[in-house]
Amino acid sequence: MLYLVLISFLIVFGLIVFYLIKQVNKSYFMKKIINKKIKHSIIIFILLIIGIFLFISMTNTVIVIMHLFVILLLLNFLFYIIKKVFKKNIKYNYSLILSIFLTTIYMIYGYYSVNNIVQTNYTLFTNKIDSNFRIIQIADTHMGTTISGDEFKNYILKINELNPDIVVITGDFIDDDTSYEDMIKSCNALNLLKTKYGVYFVYGNHDKGYFNNRKYTKEEFKNLLIENNVNVFEDSIVDITDNIVLIGRQDHQVSNRLSIKDLTKDIDKSKYIIVLDHQPRDFKQESEANVDLVLSGHTHGGQFIPIGQLSVLLGINDGYYGLSKINNTNFIITSGMSNWAFKFKTGCISEYVVIDIKK
Repeated sequence: MLYLVLISFLIVFGLIVFYLIKQVNKSYFMKKIINKKIKHSIIIFILLIIGIFLFISMTNTVIVIMHLFVILLLLNFLFYIIKKVFKKNIKYNYSLILSIFLTTIYMIYGYYSVNNIVQTNYTLFTNKIDSNFRIIQIADTHMGTTISGDEFKNYILKINELNPDIVVITGDFIDDDTSYEDMIKSCNALNLLKTKYGVYFVYGNHDKGYFNNRKYTKEEFKNLLIENNVNVFEDSIVDITDNIVLIGRQDHQVSNRLSIKDLTKDIDKSKYIIVLDHQPRDFKQESEANVDLVLSGHTHGGQFIPIGQLSVLLGINDGYYGLSKINNTNFIITSGMSNWAFKFKTGCISEYVVIDIKK
């Protein structure tokens, strides 16, 4: 199945490249060059791709080219409408030059969005607690993609200034490309956190690794978290206070993870129940279990428009960003502090989340 998806993507990407080459050939600028006996404009296009490869990476080059393709398609459609409605003929070189300009601006914005990590605040109210309670949520750091272990330490120091009651890490702290050095530094940074009731971690789909190309094992990572006073939850439950319960679920891809119904069956529902669940894919069951708050990540806030919207429309995720409510259950999905592989976020921000639960 994976190979079929990969082959399909390569075919689609090949068609996109072919379309872009045709657009380059149709441009006034390229025709002038060809008249000067440079006959193979495809060479120029390939050189452009190689140049981008040298500056970024294969995955990010694909992202840039796909954005260029979509923007060029939209511009060509717009110019076609203008031609039909206003009887004005706009040459292809205008749409090509404008699409390159707009893509460049848009990707600069995307690069800024992924690297500019902001603080996002939510306030919730309940009658179940005796005093106000502050949660800091970290997710999807994918250590090493856009944030290093040293940079992460600086954010930990900022978080300490917020006086959290607990800090929760809702998955994908590392991934396959995280170096051994960044893994150690980022885990050690967690030991600097100053909280009233501790630091809690649940695995995401990337934490355990897909390709087994890391120089350390899942057990080494887990042990390092524990050594740095992080509570690693795998379908685990703890009473944080007399009236606040925390549940940390295994990732959705784990075949033997317990249902939320089983996890909550012996919990007093008069207590405020918080659930950490990396992938936002169990909203219906979690709301039916009468938990009060579910914290997720995984989606990167949609990453690129319209991926987040499509993931919900196609039923892949139950949400992709922000605060929502079903029955009496609040759901918060964070876009995370970084993302896997890509150096851009064009549909969202990078963030850590401050959640104030008030009486």
